[in-house]
Amino acid sequence: MKHFKLSYVYLAVVFLLMYLPILYLVFYSFNAGDYMNHFSGFSLRHYQDLFSDYRILEILANTFIIALLSSLVATLVGTFGAIGIHGLKHKGLKNMVLSLNNILIVSPDVIIGASFLILFTIVGLRLGFMSVLLAHIAFSIPIVVLMVLPRLNEMNPALVDAARDLGANQRQVLSRVVLPYIWPGVLAGFFMAITYSLDDFAVTFFVTGNGFSTLSVEIYSRARQGIDLSINALSTVMFLISLALVLVYYVLTMRQIKQKQVGSSKGGK
Repeated sequence: MKHFKLSYVYLAVVFLLMYLPILYLVFYSFNAGDYMNHFSGFSLRHYQDLFSDYRILEILANTFIIALLSSLVATLVGTFGAIGIHGLKHKGLKNMVLSLNNILIVSPDVIIGASFLILFTIVGLRLGFMSVLLAHIAFSIPIVVLMVLPRLNEMNPALVDAARDLGANQRQVLSRVVLPYIWPGVLAGFFMAITYSLDDFAVTFFVTGNGFSTLSVEIYSRARQGIDLSINALSTVMFLISLALVLVYYVLTMRQIKQKQVGSSKGGK
């Protein structure tokens, strides 16, 4: 019982350390004053200033377009990449490909960003929308692969064999057996890719240019100019969007679990 209570205390302390700075930031985004050291009263003027700034609205649109496009492409490539890795028969080759896949995840963002900058400079790609999009696709693919592979490893090979015995071709096996089974992993990879794209600063900072920017880079640029509570408002909006994505993923996951439970209960009857 004592250990049980200590675990709750530990979790409370961890969550407090994680979310207290965010709550502090959110609280002062509603400050009527201009500084964070004194709360002058409740006001939405920093949000009004934020959404009347056309540059911020343009950057907000850029950020979501990049996140959505990069996540869609990364999910498509990463899913088929995971299927390809799973299908490798040679264990040494499979481990080598998995290690190569994990390099972008374990490598520091500064190294990845600098590497992409050098690559785009060599090939003559102009820094801007396309360079940021390609970089986000590249570092999102390994995330999707890691989300999808566990589902593939859990799948019973007999399902594929049974489908082939019943006359299904390769495309039908993929669309009617494999993809429905691994769909939760694909969905998780997609939402993780969106979250990473929205959150990324270091890689984007290296590969952006020519007037193109994202919210993370813009927040950093404004913070360097001094304390401005519009940064708090902008950061609050980003936090709420990320929270909404997590909630959407949670709802979809719980719905799939309930559907499986209903299906299994009907099958049992």
